[in-house]
Amino acid sequence: MKRPWEKKVSLKAFQKKNSLPEHPGVYFFLGASDEVLYIGKATSLRDRVKSYFMQDILATRGPKISLMLERVVQVAYRHTDSVLEALLLESELIKDHQPPYNTDAKDDKSYYRVIITKEKFPRVLMVRERDLDQGKFMLPVKYAFGPFPNGGSLRDALKIIRKLFPFRDKCVPYAELTEKQKTKARPCFSAQIGLCPGVCSGALTASAYARNINHIRLFFQGKKNMIVRELTRDMAKAAKELRFEEANEIKRTLFGLQHIQDMVLVKNDMEEEERHRIEAFDVAHLQGDQSVGVMTVVQNSHSRNENYRQFKLRGKHGGNDLTALEEILRRRFAHPEWPFPEIVVVDGGKAQLHVAERVLEELGISIPVLGVVKNERHRPERLIGPEALAERFKKEALLANAEAHRFAITFHRKRRRGAFLR
Repeated sequence: MKRPWEKKVSLKAFQKKNSLPEHPGVYFFLGASDEVLYIGKATSLRDRVKSYFMQDILATRGPKISLMLERVVQVAYRHTDSVLEALLLESELIKDHQPPYNTDAKDDKSYYRVIITKEKFPRVLMVRERDLDQGKFMLPVKYAFGPFPNGGSLRDALKIIRKLFPFRDKCVPYAELTEKQKTKARPCFSAQIGLCPGVCSGALTASAYARNINHIRLFFQGKKNMIVRELTRDMAKAAKELRFEEANEIKRTLFGLQHIQDMVLVKNDMEEEERHRIEAFDVAHLQGDQSVGVMTVVQNSHSRNENYRQFKLRGKHGGNDLTALEEILRRRFAHPEWPFPEIVVVDGGKAQLHVAERVLEELGISIPVLGVVKNERHRPERLIGPEALAERFKKEALLANAEAHRFAITFHRKRRRGAFLR
């Protein structure tokens, strides 16, 4: 496979002198054998990569990135002409290389893809990953791009692209209307403001529209130079054949491609936060009866109730919290469609901590574990595990643990009540 970067420098050389350009682009953190550990996008490559090596990296980027940086040997980059192109290129490269520390983009089924449908007049649509996986999206798919973690940024990106290459999303093509409907056909609202090329009013042929769609495909694949070369040839040909209005239209598109107005994406990039997802696990039973387990999620210091999960334990644990915890963890991590956490929190001391660490190691998953040790009143006494993480994420870990305890007790009572009524 061809190397995806245009230049790389050793980490030592970078830390001695930051020679990265102050341009938008995509950066790569590489391991000892040039393996790609992480891919990110930047408004300014120089400033973004530098930010990873500030003093409080654990607080600003979280434990996942902090662990990744311990393996980094080289830094590489590929500059782009705009933030828009960096956004699209980052998604394409993550899909191709599957870096181990880009877990969010690989695992979250709530993320979006851009779909180009397989129709005579294709549509360009934003579709959730889970809708594709669950068969809820019924249209035939010709091309799929993504996933894209930030839905807002993707919407803004599509608005910019649609101004360059107008496309259809909802309107019915003129060719598919009945003769009676054709007599009443009017351009859709998007066509009236220049965002649809007039598919609904018969303003262009399927072959002419297919050229637009092909340009969108090439743009999403990071092949803008191919579009520029093709449009330059078309403009010269139109001028030579005295089709000056068409030549002028192509000239405007070329200018737009080379001067992409993406300030809204620059703003989004500056405001984008790393997501610190913490998952806590707990077990509840009464002398081994009606055993249950739960998972709770805290993200960016707030509980995410919609991500909570309940487990009716299948094994015969006989009140053994350690084997019950092992079952819960194995069942949780059998779900790659759920985003992986940056920290796992378990209720208990060294025994519970070691069980969680062993399960994760056997599964080949590198996630740090914190344990919440309780006193005789079952109140949190201290956190055990990596000290830096325990100090930095104490508030979030305790919140996740408290939620897990509450959620487990509620679930267990509900099961006991149901068993009693039966």
